[in-house]
Amino acid sequence: MTIRVLVCEDQELVRTGYVAAFDSQPDMVVVGEAADGPAAVEAVARLRPDVVVMDIHLPLLDGIEATRRIAGPGVPDAPKVLVVTTFNVDEYVYRALRAGAGGFLLKDTPLAELIQGVRTVTRGDSLLSPAVTRTLIGRFAGRIRPGETGHARPLDVLAPRELEVLRLMAGGLANAEIAERMTISVQTVKTYVSRIFAKLDLRDRVQAVVLAYRSGLMDGEA
Repeated sequence: MTIRVLVCEDQELVRTGYVAAFDSQPDMVVVGEAADGPAAVEAVARLRPDVVVMDIHLPLLDGIEATRRIAGPGVPDAPKVLVVTTFNVDEYVYRALRAGAGGFLLKDTPLAELIQGVRTVTRGDSLLSPAVTRTLIGRFAGRIRPGETGHARPLDVLAPRELEVLRLMAGGLANAEIAERMTISVQTVKTYVSRIFAKLDLRDRVQAVVLAYRSGLMDGEA
């Protein structure tokens, strides 16, 4: 499978670097570029990429609203959106995830990690490294109000072991770490994660992490 990538970044030098890095990979092809929000939305509709690498700060229409239009609730066949951010704008991260982003990386992430991140989000796996999850989610978790609407299914549809997997996932643990903590196999963890997604009508791991905080599951954990 060749991953079709759309790069949305207003800084030409950064955008050119991303394009060159992705196009150099045997399993990726850059199908288009966009330097502002409206161009990003139009390009997605026209080019149908698999993954959109989205800068938060875009002119005319910011990356959060562009993400909502590209991959928000109710958008059919939405591509994965990888938001690129920096620590000094982390107050926007939660909004980006709620808008439909599949995850985020820091803007100073090495290109090799960014490339791997595109592959990871394409698979539907967690894009967030445990370190990034613990740092960024922990910093804005206090702003997530338990009981906020946005997901139709409450956590009580989960079995106790599924609930524990969700809690550990939201705590920033990777599948292998969850398996070790719960003394089960990695494949069993993956099965639990799939069931959680299905039961809660979630698209990916990032949505599960945000829901765990928003539901109050992580009270006292952040």
